[in-house]
Amino acid sequence: MPGTRGPRRTSLLVAALGALLVATACGTGGGGAGGQDEKTVRIGYQAFPSGDLIVKEKGLLEKALPDHTVKWIKFDSGASINTAFVAGSLDLAAIGSSPVARGLSEPLNIPYQVTWVLDVAGDNEGLVARDGSGVEDVGDLAGHKVATPFSSTSHYSLLAALDRAGVDPSEVDLLDLEPQDIVAAWSRGDIDAAYVWLPTLDELGRTGKTLVSSRELAADGKPTLDLGVASTAFIEKQPEVIAAWRKAQAQALDLIHDDPPAAAEAVGKQLGIAPADAAAQLEQGIFLKPAEQADDTWLGRPGKVGGLAENLHSAAEFLAGQKQIPAAPDIAELEKAVYVEGLSDAVSR
Repeated sequence: MPGTRGPRRTSLLVAALGALLVATACGTGGGGAGGQDEKTVRIGYQAFPSGDLIVKEKGLLEKALPDHTVKWIKFDSGASINTAFVAGSLDLAAIGSSPVARGLSEPLNIPYQVTWVLDVAGDNEGLVARDGSGVEDVGDLAGHKVATPFSSTSHYSLLAALDRAGVDPSEVDLLDLEPQDIVAAWSRGDIDAAYVWLPTLDELGRTGKTLVSSRELAADGKPTLDLGVASTAFIEKQPEVIAAWRKAQAQALDLIHDDPPAAAEAVGKQLGIAPADAAAQLEQGIFLKPAEQADDTWLGRPGKVGGLAENLHSAAEFLAGQKQIPAAPDIAELEKAVYVEGLSDAVSR
């Protein structure tokens, strides 16, 4: 149950972080901040349909920074990305808003800042019940095994869905599984339902029923997003790389809006699926126009941080209420974690 599992999980995570820090210091964790080559940019990415995969596939950042070495490192969840940031093994990353809220809170207190909104979760994340499980709606989940990657946007949304349905999470057998492990457990019949994102969501949907999507939860006041974050130290040392990264991400968003077939082809290559399937998955997400990044609703501008800080605060308060973190940071601290310098220039055509 969250009341007992949360503190235990926090202790285990802190221990794991300590071990990874030691490994990094010994040279096995990807290089600490002190020894990092300033001409190398280490980017953590996840295999979900987004502009980030377009940037990677088309080498947009490499073209913008010909004198840099860009290293793309694949992760399966936001929790592992947070661990890598604590270890000093990443400079930039794509990560969900819920793990960002967790990362900016105690006990992690990760020194990173949000630099971009990759997408707003829509039908690209959802809760699916396996055919034959006997689960017909969220209220039926009590007593059943439900998997999700802990500390992810899907975990946050699952808790929000249970809360909305009046189901105490302690009555549900919650399992912490990465997407690929969810597929294996699903095929064996070891789990009854899962909250996860594309492309895993589509795979489960072939033999399951969608109970609720993140689009529905967003309309109910619990939105989740995929964000771009960067180490504060990296931003201070290399703001020109952040500017180039933002411009590359803006190019990718323009491609999604202006040339969907080309965007689908690039995303399909990264996911190893047909362009038609990639197009269908992209249509399930909500992608901003580049100029919208600087709107009051999202990142905002110098002197007036946008609503993203409130979104993170709301997520942190919910996580604290679910005993996933000790307490939510002050809104002023979260506003400092939204990096808006130079944003308007990066998103203008």
